[in-house]
Amino acid sequence: MNEAGNVRHPIAARLYARISTRAEETGQADHRRRLLEGLSGRVVEVGAGNGLNFGHYPTTVDEVVALEPEPHLRSLAEEAAAAAPVDVRVIDAVGQDLPFDDASFDVAVTSLVLCEVPDQASALAELHRVVRPGGELRFYEHVLASDPGMARFQRFADRTFWPRLSGGCHAARDTASAIEAAGFHIESCDSFRFAASPATRHTSPRILGVARR
Repeated sequence: MNEAGNVRHPIAARLYARISTRAEETGQADHRRRLLEGLSGRVVEVGAGNGLNFGHYPTTVDEVVALEPEPHLRSLAEEAAAAAPVDVRVIDAVGQDLPFDDASFDVAVTSLVLCEVPDQASALAELHRVVRPGGELRFYEHVLASDPGMARFQRFADRTFWPRLSGGCHAARDTASAIEAAGFHIESCDSFRFAASPATRHTSPRILGVARR
């Protein structure tokens, strides 16, 4: 399930496409805009999903290479790429095995995907490898809660029902620490809460920021 061409979550992918579209209407589109504002150069986006970031890339971006291994979501991402204001190429690949040369991108973008990659440390190590020295990692992720009660529930959810329902998502990852452990330096990080529905309240703790290679 971890290799490109073998990542299939037909039910979870369709649910995500529906829920994420609704989330855009309740505030998440603004998060994506903030994530991508001011970007330029060549960008790699890991876990593009149904391509909701694509419309927010500024025209100063030369190219976006977007990875999405799940077939249904990749098909939706390809449709979104055709309407994007910048050149977007969607490929079948996974974050822990990037098919690119070292230091071949100016920016890496992760958006609600570091919760789902099977090996977060490996995926971040690969991003560190393909981003040029001085380049950026832009991240928007849901993370482990600072509130002890919610954190306990997140860990329980991860051990039981949540990864099965969500196609491998984990609610209790300390992603900011993982980004720094991979060798990036976090320059800015905004923490807030956002949930598109009561059913996803345990994924409401969010971080949005910039890290430097």
